[in-house]
Amino acid sequence: MTELKTFNKKELEDFVSSGDFSSFDFLPISEHRAKSQIRNLKALDHQTLLVLAFYDGKLAGYVGCFPDNYLIDGKIFHYAWLSTLFVSEEFRGKRIAKTLLNKMFEEYDGNIIATEFTKEAEALYNMLGVFEYVYPKTGKRYYFRSDAALIIPEKKPETKTLKPLFQVADAMANSLIAIKNSVIKKPEFRFEILDHIDAESSEFMLKFRSRRNADEINVFIKNPWVLESKKKEEKYLFSSYAEVFKYVWVKIYDEHNHLAACSLLQLRDGNLKIPYLFSEASDLDRFIDFLSYYIVSNKVKTLTSYQKQLNTKIEQSKTFPKIYERNFERRYLFHKELIQHLPEGFDPEYQDGDGDCMMT
Repeated sequence: MTELKTFNKKELEDFVSSGDFSSFDFLPISEHRAKSQIRNLKALDHQTLLVLAFYDGKLAGYVGCFPDNYLIDGKIFHYAWLSTLFVSEEFRGKRIAKTLLNKMFEEYDGNIIATEFTKEAEALYNMLGVFEYVYPKTGKRYYFRSDAALIIPEKKPETKTLKPLFQVADAMANSLIAIKNSVIKKPEFRFEILDHIDAESSEFMLKFRSRRNADEINVFIKNPWVLESKKKEEKYLFSSYAEVFKYVWVKIYDEHNHLAACSLLQLRDGNLKIPYLFSEASDLDRFIDFLSYYIVSNKVKTLTSYQKQLNTKIEQSKTFPKIYERNFERRYLFHKELIQHLPEGFDPEYQDGDGDCMMT
């Protein structure tokens, strides 16, 4: 028999601070992700953040949600993003995932969105018949360094014995790439790199439409879901640790010393994202020059960007240090109940970091 237990902010805080939290065979949430969820400025005190499923008294699975809201016709409309869904193999085939999802749908009156889902999760969501694909974002993944020793064995496990050869090939290729990129120097224009969004940036951001303000983003910068560490959390199966994981806030100034662009960058083990970018298209050239410098200086392997104006400008750049690129698409699944609440022609205007995308 399946029993469900829900946790709001206070209940989740009590749960992770108790001995019960670490007593299960697997963890339903990491301690630092729980603290971040609790501090989410858009999460209301009563909203459910986590649901646990017990089968015959034993933890069988869990589903997590990440509260958010829209401002529609001057009124706040609350919804949530699906952020985690897991069922232990021991309990597969007992419809626990469906039970968990239905409970979360009930908690939010169907006002649920999913994105960045695995193929297995996507198949389940489609099987339920309650979601629709809407508002897709097209993007690019740019590659800057050779990483065959990692990529090829992952795709073709039978080549693992050839990893030393791939490493030699990577070293040779990256030496040539370094020579090519030696012309990319530190920009001469003024820029600043901070570990948070400051007051000047916060005021500048008000010129642009955004689903998150400076205070909200700062909370997540200070309370990341992923911590820098070489250790791995074996009992929690979602993102928890990385050897390199950091956010940097970048400010770019024009020739008159006025702030012209600012952006949040997220670097994780050589892979770069741009969760938030605030700039007019005419001011993106300087940002691309800075980005090129940052990529080369930090030996970035890839950049994934759904920033349409930025990607267009990158295509026009003759100095951006990409060696290869691929088209990507981020798909969003909206619950049909949520769609009914949205006005005709509604555009969520999501940036790359909206939802829980900036967190991992």
